[in-house]
Amino acid sequence: MNARKLFWILFSLNLFNYIDRQVLFSVFPLIQNELSISDFQLGSLASVFMLVYMCYAPIVGFFADRHPRQYWIATSALIWSAATSLSGLAKNYTSLLAARACIGIGEGGFTTIAQPFLAEQYPKNKRATILSYFGLALPAGSALGYLLGALIGANWGWRIAFMIVGVPGFLLGLLAMFQIKDREHRHLQKRKKPGLSQYITLLKNIPFLLLCLAHAMQTFTLGGLSAWMPTYFHRFFDLGIAQAGTIFGGMVILAGALGTFIGGRMADKFLQKTNSAHFIVILSSFLIFIPFAAAGVLSHRLPFTLISFFLAITFIFMPLGPISASLVALSGRKVRSMAFALNIFLIHALGDALSPALIGRISDAFGLKIAVLGCAAVMLPASILMYYAAKMARAEGRLIRYYAEDSAE
Repeated sequence: MNARKLFWILFSLNLFNYIDRQVLFSVFPLIQNELSISDFQLGSLASVFMLVYMCYAPIVGFFADRHPRQYWIATSALIWSAATSLSGLAKNYTSLLAARACIGIGEGGFTTIAQPFLAEQYPKNKRATILSYFGLALPAGSALGYLLGALIGANWGWRIAFMIVGVPGFLLGLLAMFQIKDREHRHLQKRKKPGLSQYITLLKNIPFLLLCLAHAMQTFTLGGLSAWMPTYFHRFFDLGIAQAGTIFGGMVILAGALGTFIGGRMADKFLQKTNSAHFIVILSSFLIFIPFAAAGVLSHRLPFTLISFFLAITFIFMPLGPISASLVALSGRKVRSMAFALNIFLIHALGDALSPALIGRISDAFGLKIAVLGCAAVMLPASILMYYAAKMARAEGRLIRYYAEDSAE
């Protein structure tokens, strides 16, 4: 299979990965009204998904570096898509919670493998760009999840919304099963298989660990905003459920796509001048995000709030491609699935597995404005960690060694 065809299959799967994940948030008020649950329980529907997602990732990452990866990719898509559709049949809060956990299994398996698998098909000086293109599925899928959830939910109910959006991913999973081939598997068979101790080795890789921790804080903020901003607009600006979901979905797809595209292209372009280009783009984006997000929360005027959050979302999405490319650069070839699996575990254990429920808890106690403002402030320590990750990577010469190798490996 040529790289372009592979890209479009994986991109389409990633698109529905995020549609199926995010459709929940635009129907929060509908679920809350029908099931009579608190903000904390509502946020926990997102958190249980992330808890399972992050715990399953290291397991699938370990086995994915040993077997043909197309089967893991396809099976994962079938699992999450079926669980999404079955969410619409949930009889109560507990059964809906269980369905969300199953979605975490499927999506955890896909995300762990897809990015390093795709990165191997392209030379190093194009990886941030191609991974940013792949990452465009995040804002596009998230926005479509908000829009579809809002429109279908408002007209036919939240149950129908889940049933409908799960179908395309199931069909794409079947396509992946028969179309994707893992050409690297032949080379992996000839090498000594990495053991579980490689997870310890990766944790001792300080630049890699600092990058993962900074990424975790970004994920905390992005996950918290994704979960609560439609509800925020509904509460503070009296927007209807469909209108709030549509507005925020539009912001995410436009600002997120713009930021993801610019971040990847900028990072690869700067590689001509410095091996630290990816780190510089990540750090700068983190820092610029903070004042725009704070201005959006503090404003009481809807137009100003929308403009501020549009810019904030643009900057928080800019690091997606550079972060993925940096993870590839800081990990060995034979353990890349494990490296991405460990990253997934850390970013969700310390990130969006916590933030939706934590924001809900803070909102119950102090109000949603304070909760969202605190969520945005997390990007300050993330910036500090990113600075030290770049400094130590340079000091240890990891980036110099990586980019000095044959670009096609």
